[in-house]
Amino acid sequence: MKHPALFAVFLVALCGVLTVAPREAEAFDTQAEYAVLMDYETGTVLWGKKPDEQMHPASMSKLMTLEMLFQALENGSVTMDDEFKVSEHAWRTGGAASGSSTMFADLNSTIPVHAVLRGIIVQSGNDACIATGEALSGSEAAFAEAMTERGKELGLQNSQFENSTGWPHPDHLMTSRDLATLARHLIADYPQYYPIFKETDFTWNGIKQGNRNPALYLDPSVDGLKTGHTEASGYGLVASAERKGQRLILVLNGLPSEKARADESVRLLDWGFRSFKHYELFVAGAPVENAPVWQGTYDEVPLVSKSDIDLIMSPEQRKGMKVTVVYDTPVLAPVEAGQRIGTLRVEAPEMPVREFPLVAGGAVERQGIFGRAIGSLKHMIFGS
Repeated sequence: MKHPALFAVFLVALCGVLTVAPREAEAFDTQAEYAVLMDYETGTVLWGKKPDEQMHPASMSKLMTLEMLFQALENGSVTMDDEFKVSEHAWRTGGAASGSSTMFADLNSTIPVHAVLRGIIVQSGNDACIATGEALSGSEAAFAEAMTERGKELGLQNSQFENSTGWPHPDHLMTSRDLATLARHLIADYPQYYPIFKETDFTWNGIKQGNRNPALYLDPSVDGLKTGHTEASGYGLVASAERKGQRLILVLNGLPSEKARADESVRLLDWGFRSFKHYELFVAGAPVENAPVWQGTYDEVPLVSKSDIDLIMSPEQRKGMKVTVVYDTPVLAPVEAGQRIGTLRVEAPEMPVREFPLVAGGAVERQGIFGRAIGSLKHMIFGS
C-alpha cells in the first residue's frame, strides 16, 4: 500500500524550474507590457507578465550574439586578440552611417575581439554585432540561422533570430522568459566574461560612450546585462542583481520611456528581493524518513535525496506548505543503496505540486530462510 508521511516542517523545498504565483504577486503590476522576474539559482520564474508571448526584443537579443562569441572563445576557434573586419555592410547598416547605436568603427578597419565584446556590451554597437556575425559565420544571414539553432539547444523554444543586432524585423522575436533563460546561461557558463557587463563606459576610435543600462547607476547590486529600444519594442531591459548571496534576473519590455525603464527596473528588483527567499528543506544524503523493510537484516532503511532540496518562495507560501513522503510499504528486502524507494511531495498555496525522488540511504540484505520464517510468523500474530 502507499504510505504517506506528513511532516510539520518550517522549511520549504524545491529543485528544478517552475513558475510561482503567490497572492501578493498577483496584485503586483508594472507599466511594462512584458516582464519576468527569475531566481538565478533555480531558474524559478517568480513573477511574470505575458512571459511566453513573443515580442520584439530590440538590442536585448544581442545577448544571443554574445553567446555565439563567448562559445567561439570557449572552444578556441576565436581568441581575444583575433581581429574582426568591419565590412561595408557592417559599416553602412550598423556604423556611423546608419544612425543606429554604434561603436563608430571605421569602414574596412579591424577590431580586436576584446574590443568587439565591449563594443557590443557597453556601447550596443550594431557594427560590432554584424562584424561578429560575418567573422563567425561568413554572413549575417547565416549567423542568424546559427543563433536560432543554438537558441533551441539552450531551451529558447520561442525565439527566432533574423539578424545579429535586434534591428526590427517581423520574424525577429523572443519572449521575456527566453531572455531570462539566456541571461541565466550567460552568467552561469561564462563567469570570466560576465564582469564586462558592469563596465560603465568604453572608448573606441576616440569616442567615449557610457553603458546604456540605467540600473547599473541606480542600484549597486546590479551587474548586467543589456537594454533595448526600437519603436516596435518600446524600452526594454535585461538586468541581474545579487544581494546577500541571492541573485535575481529581471526582464522588462514595452515601456514608454527611458525614465520608466530605469524606475521600473529598480522597483521590481527591490520588490523581488523583499518578497522571495530561499528555504532549505533537506541536504543531499540526509535522512528524510525511515521506511520499514520486510524480511531484511535491518528493520528500516533511511530515505534520502541525492541532491539538496531547496525552494524559493514568499513567506505566505511557506506558512501554508506541507511535505509528504509517499512509498510502497513495507519495502521488500534486499535493498540496494541508491535504489529508488519513494517520492517527496511539496505543496504550498498558489504553487504547483513539486515531487522529488527518494532513494535508499544504505543497503539492506535479505534475511535467511529461518529469519524470514520467524518474520512471517510475527506478521501473522502481531500484524507487523
